[in-house]
Amino acid sequence: MSAIDTMRTAQPSVASPARAAQDAGAASLRTALQNSSITIPQLLRQRAAMHGDRLALREKEYGIWNPHSWRHYYETARAVALGLMSLGIKPGDRVAIAGENTPEWFYADLGTQMIGAVAVGIYPTNPWPELQYIVRHSGSRVVITGDQEQTDKVFDAISHNEGLPALEAIVCIDMKGLRNYRQSQLMSFEKLCERGRAFARDNPDVEATLDRLISQGAPDDVCILVYTSGTTGPPKGAMLTHRNLVYAAWTYAEMVGISDKPFEAVSYLPLCHVAERCYGAVTQLVLGGTVSFAESIDTVALNIREIAPTFFVGVPRIYEKLQQGFLFRLGESGRLRQWFTRKCLAWGRTLSDRRQDGSGQWFDALAYALLYLAMFRNMQRHLGFAYSRHRLCAGASISPETLRFFDIIGRPVSQGYGLTESGGVAFIQIEGHHRIGGCGLPMPLTEWKLDTDGEILLKNPGVFKGYFLDEKASTASLEIGGWLRTGDIVEVLDNGEIAVIDRKKAIIITAGGKNIAPSEIENALKDSEFIKEAIVVGEAKKYLGAIVQVDYDNVGRWARDKALAYTNYKSLSQLPEVHELVERIVNETNKRFARVENIRRFAILEKELDHDDGELTATQKVRRALIEKKFARELAIIYPAEG
Repeated sequence: MSAIDTMRTAQPSVASPARAAQDAGAASLRTALQNSSITIPQLLRQRAAMHGDRLALREKEYGIWNPHSWRHYYETARAVALGLMSLGIKPGDRVAIAGENTPEWFYADLGTQMIGAVAVGIYPTNPWPELQYIVRHSGSRVVITGDQEQTDKVFDAISHNEGLPALEAIVCIDMKGLRNYRQSQLMSFEKLCERGRAFARDNPDVEATLDRLISQGAPDDVCILVYTSGTTGPPKGAMLTHRNLVYAAWTYAEMVGISDKPFEAVSYLPLCHVAERCYGAVTQLVLGGTVSFAESIDTVALNIREIAPTFFVGVPRIYEKLQQGFLFRLGESGRLRQWFTRKCLAWGRTLSDRRQDGSGQWFDALAYALLYLAMFRNMQRHLGFAYSRHRLCAGASISPETLRFFDIIGRPVSQGYGLTESGGVAFIQIEGHHRIGGCGLPMPLTEWKLDTDGEILLKNPGVFKGYFLDEKASTASLEIGGWLRTGDIVEVLDNGEIAVIDRKKAIIITAGGKNIAPSEIENALKDSEFIKEAIVVGEAKKYLGAIVQVDYDNVGRWARDKALAYTNYKSLSQLPEVHELVERIVNETNKRFARVENIRRFAILEKELDHDDGELTATQKVRRALIEKKFARELAIIYPAEG
């Protein structure tokens, strides 16, 4: 048995009276979870009391997975809370956290919430102006940073554009490279914890005060601010409560059938994103499982294989990379193995087709069992999904071909529908309702309705309290009666699932008056391994065009196989052969759509889209509001008469 398996399965022996008390506590906890009547710090306190030395968190250092128990998790979060109290942080104050996923991020998050303060997550990829906007807008009094890079951004934000007037302290987790920094606001994370413990020793009543603050926390208190990606304007701070997150996590786990199963997840998506926060940090507290931290975004595939999580949440790009990584390895294997694998995948596609159209036969289960033994078992192990019970795609729409790949091998990826303002998903696919392109059925306690234009409105315990310091935007999003205006146009499929057509603001109205949903066309183009990003344009134009970013790695590999010389992305994108490659992809894609939805002209970007250049949000979504300003050259190619 491996060290990881040992840490996963080892359970402490419990005496009979203690077992009875533990069972009673578990029953009480389950009731609180069902009613969403418990706060997140109260959950942590109860998990620490119930599980103590059991494994809670795991991080890898120098090739070794280091375990942290529930008791350690709780006590360290308390030390953070006490340290923040020593700095004068009180209920309702905001504390920002900017850094990669680490146990310290969890400790900082829960320590902040224990006081009744509000945690504000910041993407580690945000440049300093975006960090400055969020810290200043939220009025954060403390910023907890991951490393020197994040700390330097804070100091840049302090020294530019009127600085950060509310900021009083900066706490850095990894002090490497900061030895010669002399700023008085800066301290290490370790020093904050030491300060908290010393504060408790010097003030005997402080521990009791913290206990009281945890106990007095109410489910409808705001616990986190999640700043939206800002595709059409400045980010807005969505105020989410304990009830929002506990409801979203528990109801989801119940609906997909994992609430009574061992929970093991890999944390790698930014913790400031509601998907990772809800279905990583909060779901672990709700179910009492284990979270392992990926070493970096580049090692996710390796870490998944090492950990073999039972639950996995990913954005489209991660699933696409897992698929492409396997297909690339297949392309390097021998001809016989390639032939056999492709035959298995083709047979698996036939079975998948029958599942999708509801025409499955009794012998399909036997056929899949043979494919599993012959090929799919090894594929699942290679991908790290051998033990996974549920896989969720969050953040954006995903290519149908990528979904089909995972469905073929017996590890279907569930799509859901939700947004930051609903605290997580409000619809989710479950067994029997797994249509590719669909978003599943509504969660329990979720009410929904369609407006006359097809926009979906939601109402459930996950709906947020509004936007921080933005009454106008809050009023526009939240109608009387608690209905949330989502801004998404959906349709209802024949099996009862909903399917998202597009964002209401993204719908293109051509010069001929036709309403076009660009995302479906964009995703169809991105089905090709050679296209990384596609932006369909055509508002008030006679025809549609597309701005295309080729995939540098895959197109570069294709070019090398054809002995085509290039030096960088720009020179690669300018090759006539690459233009012909993209043209073939566009022509093939056009066959799948009505003539009015065809791409007539396209332009290939000469540079890759970049968050730092303001072209992408932190979640890698294109800032459509900047298309005309940022892509004037490409638009002139697509619409030459107007250029």
